[in-house]
Amino acid sequence: MAIKVCLAGATGGVGRCLARAILASTDFTLDGAVARRAAGQDAGTAAGAPEAGIKIEADIVTALARNPDVLIDYTHPSAIKRHVMLALERRIPVVIGTSGLSGTERDEIDAMAKAQGVGVATGNFAITAALMQHFARLAAQYVPHWEVLEYCKAEKPDAPSGTATELAEHLSEVRRPSYAHEPDAMIGPKGARGADIHGTRVHAVRLPGHSASCEVIFGLPGERLVIRHDMQTSDEIFVAGTLLAARKVRELRGLARGLDKLMF
Repeated sequence: MAIKVCLAGATGGVGRCLARAILASTDFTLDGAVARRAAGQDAGTAAGAPEAGIKIEADIVTALARNPDVLIDYTHPSAIKRHVMLALERRIPVVIGTSGLSGTERDEIDAMAKAQGVGVATGNFAITAALMQHFARLAAQYVPHWEVLEYCKAEKPDAPSGTATELAEHLSEVRRPSYAHEPDAMIGPKGARGADIHGTRVHAVRLPGHSASCEVIFGLPGERLVIRHDMQTSDEIFVAGTLLAARKVRELRGLARGLDKLMF
């Protein structure tokens, strides 16, 4: 049977792409849609697709009352925890496409998901971003020195990005990087060596003219390896990975961070 999806953030950039893909799919069906500013509109026409017969709701509670098989959320860091907890209370698995959750919030979501016996998946759902994270884990087994740089538009409200944070977390599962001088003990202003994220130094750039990019730089004497993911302008890149996660998340218990963990 088709997987019934509640889509929160249905009129955002990624949300519109997902709505069109779900409506065109035989594996998924759009069961509910949430977008506060577009409440009352048809979810299909709001996404640039034929009329779907699904009215966009202003609040997620009404949409979750329909008891979907999975919630896909591409809203805002300020809303995501509430949305996830409301879904978990109803034992509905969740795919989180929104970045900006704190470590404490992720721990709370993980505990709640395990207590309810359901899964939550979060991460950058671009397939090539997941491959970057996977290849970086392999490299970290052989190269003990690395740092992470990530770039995004000036308006992005969180730093570092969820992609960079997840990358640092994945690398920490391999080992802690080695530094010639402990970054916080160096001479100079605090923060010049970046933020300590799970033991990895992460540097965030927020400037006009940048699209989202993330790279990890590995170094050995006389050689360097750079593994980089660049996002271009289309939000379509997140569709395939998000729907892959929507299939896999129903098999999980607790929080899984990173699409690569679902792929491999």
